[in-house]
Amino acid sequence: IIKNTRFALHKAKLNGKNRFEFFDKADYANYIKRLEIQGELRSSVNDNFKGFELFYQPIVDADTGRIEGAEALLRWKSDQYGFMSPVEFIPLLEESSLIIPLGSWIIDTAAAQCNEWVKIIPQFVMHINLSFVQIAKSNVIKDVIENINKYEAGNEHFVFEITESIQMDSNIAIKRVLKEFVDNGFLLAIDDFGTGYSSLSHIRELPIDIIKIDRCFVIDLGKDDYAETFVRMVAELADTIGVRMCVEGVEDDGQLQILKDMKKVQYIQGYYYDKPLTEEAFEKKYL
Repeated sequence: IIKNTRFALHKAKLNGKNRFEFFDKADYANYIKRLEIQGELRSSVNDNFKGFELFYQPIVDADTGRIEGAEALLRWKSDQYGFMSPVEFIPLLEESSLIIPLGSWIIDTAAAQCNEWVKIIPQFVMHINLSFVQIAKSNVIKDVIENINKYEAGNEHFVFEITESIQMDSNIAIKRVLKEFVDNGFLLAIDDFGTGYSSLSHIRELPIDIIKIDRCFVIDLGKDDYAETFVRMVAELADTIGVRMCVEGVEDDGQLQILKDMKKVQYIQGYYYDKPLTEEAFEKKYL
């Protein structure tokens, strides 16, 4: 009873204090599972990143279909639960700040891979995701430069993706870090654009090179006027201020043709071309 009461108290504090919460067995089971997963994540990071792997999803030229690069996507196999969705384990990495050492490993691994693939496709660009936690709580630009300078591929071959967030807009320190990326010759992209809190005006304020439209708008292309109007409007805006546009989640010919007809979408990413692939599968298919 005391154990269950402590958990209910913990929930009440998390939800704003000065309130009561009923104990819930399902919530408690989920809480215990999260603790177990977080503990295993910590062990994996400490054991030379055991169980972690990068998959690569191709990014292609919207007009020609030529491969232009790839996005490096983190995957993890838990000893207890098997392969887990990034939606489930990445928030736990961020809560515990394990994303900081793991983020360094991701940058190093993706940079080494990019260094090899640039030799075969000279224009190849590697997209690497950055967590807000990395930017806010670590010297991420120092980490990036140290890892990438080990290889021959120039800084222009790397795009760092940040998720659209109100924190990115309002925090002066964050803007300063992003400017350092640009000053060092890296490219920046806003990922999942249209799902966060940023207004379109902030695109002009941030040193962004590429806007990535979230797949939730692509699903309804050809079925919903709002989705098509939104994508077209962002494409027009991006073109006006000299920012390139990548559309994610493209899955069929109809969606692709609508985007091509807009004339102002430069890159396409999605299952229409390929799902995220292992290093070996990507090399075999594209290189």
